[in-house]
Amino acid sequence: MPTKSPFPDVEIPDVDLWGLMFDRKDRNFPDDKVIYLAADSNRKYTFSEVKSLAILFGEGLRNLWDWQKNDVLSLYAPNDIDIPPVIYGAFFAGGVVTPANPGYSSDELAYQLENSGAQALVTTKQFLETALKAAKQVGIANDRVILLGTEKDETHRVKHWTSIRKTSGALRYRRRRAKSEDISFLAYSSGTTGLPKGVMLTHRNIVADLVLVQGAVGKWYSTEDKFLGVLPFFHIYGLTGLIHQTLHRGIEIVVMPVFDMEMFLRTIQEHKITFVYVAPPVIVRLSRDKMVDKYDLSSVKMITSGAAPLTKELVDAVYKRLKIKINQAYGLSETSPMTHTQVLGKMFPNMAAKYMSAEGKELGPGEAGELWLSGPNIFKGYWKNEAATKDAITADGFFKTGDIGFQDDQHNFYITDRVKELIKYKGFQVPPAELEGKLMESELVDDVAVIGVNDDQQHTEVPRAYIVASQAKRTDAGEPEAKAIVEWMDRKVASHKRLRGGIVFIEEIPKSASGKILRRVLKARKGDVPLGIVTKARL
Repeated sequence: MPTKSPFPDVEIPDVDLWGLMFDRKDRNFPDDKVIYLAADSNRKYTFSEVKSLAILFGEGLRNLWDWQKNDVLSLYAPNDIDIPPVIYGAFFAGGVVTPANPGYSSDELAYQLENSGAQALVTTKQFLETALKAAKQVGIANDRVILLGTEKDETHRVKHWTSIRKTSGALRYRRRRAKSEDISFLAYSSGTTGLPKGVMLTHRNIVADLVLVQGAVGKWYSTEDKFLGVLPFFHIYGLTGLIHQTLHRGIEIVVMPVFDMEMFLRTIQEHKITFVYVAPPVIVRLSRDKMVDKYDLSSVKMITSGAAPLTKELVDAVYKRLKIKINQAYGLSETSPMTHTQVLGKMFPNMAAKYMSAEGKELGPGEAGELWLSGPNIFKGYWKNEAATKDAITADGFFKTGDIGFQDDQHNFYITDRVKELIKYKGFQVPPAELEGKLMESELVDDVAVIGVNDDQQHTEVPRAYIVASQAKRTDAGEPEAKAIVEWMDRKVASHKRLRGGIVFIEEIPKSASGKILRRVLKARKGDVPLGIVTKARL
């Protein structure tokens, strides 16, 4: 039988996201509560300002662009306090939002614009040229490209979002209420193994996840807390955890446009941040960077890390240094995203789960298999991809996560790796994440990714580590360091997990914006390096 959450079920309001935020009667904070505050300026928006700006923008979309229900607005921008009112303005007009990584090239952006059927594009001056090039590729006119943020386009090719307002004398536009099952976001998966897929997240999905989070870990937060907005808003982790959760709970969030270690530390100190959501690379920096000692981080009650696993040793290292608790959270784009949190060790309310074997057998405690999840936060399906949807969601509503793990007899959940990323060595399954966790304990390693490479002589895959050497060895890491790492690793793992594919030193591990390793980039280059050869490579 599937495992049910230990928490009592909570009521999921039958409303869209606008209704959850702005129409509810149980709000416990005032209209003038500051929600979004820019870390690099004195710009800020109160709760009522977000609502009024969203209405103005939504009315402008309908009046100037004749915006139709379910039209798609693409958001291609770094974190900015303008993003929440732009999103909710699109919702006011009945639209769907598809956030895109501002690190995308014009071709990558054009793929998402075309696949999503985007009608318009919001960006910043910094990314305008790439945005215009991508828009031209897919037939989006310049007058449907607009800017947010502090900078405007002096060449007047595009307008600022604050210029999208209904003209004088126009009819007053009412909000287009969305049904709870209508799509709110097309959140494109990170594409770690292939082209990104559009994840259809309904209003109910996001509303449910917000309420489930509140029902599970909501007691940790109050309107007195302050969040740090460093996770990218274009990823579902930042969308739900930062943009929506703070607006829903009346929590102030200090928004950073990009991650910068010094700005990160200074902002925590100056604003007395109490909760921080990050990806694992930030935890690594907190455990090792000498800059950390210059700042007072004592206001932080907890740091939540997601997107990739952390080892116990790394968590303990941060606690020993800073006395800050690290909470690991689990979720996927397809689950809106959060489903589990480590501090509680349990699944969120209203959810059910089971671990399944490759043969489709439900597994018991301690038996490793693929995690399947069901609940109100499970996505509607993949956009324009019925085959992938059918393959991912069972007839009875369970989502096949693609993650390998197990649960113990106390219904604590453990994730060990991804199904598609397991290395097959002579019949043994080798989880790359486990090896990466071990390697991160070495003083010679600052970052690492492990993939399987083919050994034609043995007719099997073998593990290879791509390593960013520690700062002290960054410029001259070579064969002696590689040999030391391999020998160190041999003492840590079973024989079938040894690094028989060798070590390649690189300058940076390719990752998605949410911190997930892009193994496809490494696999595309794996043939460049013979087995057992230590080298430096540029990706």
